[in-house]
Amino acid sequence: MHGGVLAGWLMVALCAVSGAYCLLRTRTGTPQERSTARGEALMGFGMAAMAVPAAVLALPEWAWAVYGAVFGAAALRALWSARRGARHLHHLVGSLAMVYMAVTMAPGTAGAGWHAGHGAAAGGAGGIPLLTGVLLFYYALYVLRSAGHLIPAETGVASFAGGSTEGVVRRGGGGVVIGAEHGGTELTMACRLTMGIAMFAMLLTL
Repeated sequence: MHGGVLAGWLMVALCAVSGAYCLLRTRTGTPQERSTARGEALMGFGMAAMAVPAAVLALPEWAWAVYGAVFGAAALRALWSARRGARHLHHLVGSLAMVYMAVTMAPGTAGAGWHAGHGAAAGGAGGIPLLTGVLLFYYALYVLRSAGHLIPAETGVASFAGGSTEGVVRRGGGGVVIGAEHGGTELTMACRLTMGIAMFAMLLTL
């Protein structure tokens, strides 16, 4: 993505792997857990496609409209699902962020140069600065909190990063796993952290 073709392919790989793992999670768990996994898989693959370097594959104009429609529908679904749990609010924010980036990067808009040139310098700052800043702030906090959940609680760093020891199950060897009601396995949390970092990086270039 920004910073050259190599950085772009690295982002593609990380998001695609995260999406693939989320897709595997759709085969197990409760109906709600499978639904959550499907939404996260869509987000992972969507970000992977958006991060493909334009020097290799330039998305056609209609692709941005498809992005807006798909993630607009995902946002509505997350809004409806939010009645059952606050976790869906994060999916709502993520879907709306994808719609926002698709609109910003569509040909003819101020941020269109972002995808074409892998940097704001290519086409000037795009989007609404205040909205971009709010999303960056949200994802910065999300990344810190997710990282805190992955750090063993006894180190004391987890609390500093916003992690909570509630729902953490200790096991032999000093490792920890997050209880199912707090996000599932460490690998699931790591995938969510990866996608959070990717979203922050993509927003940072607008």
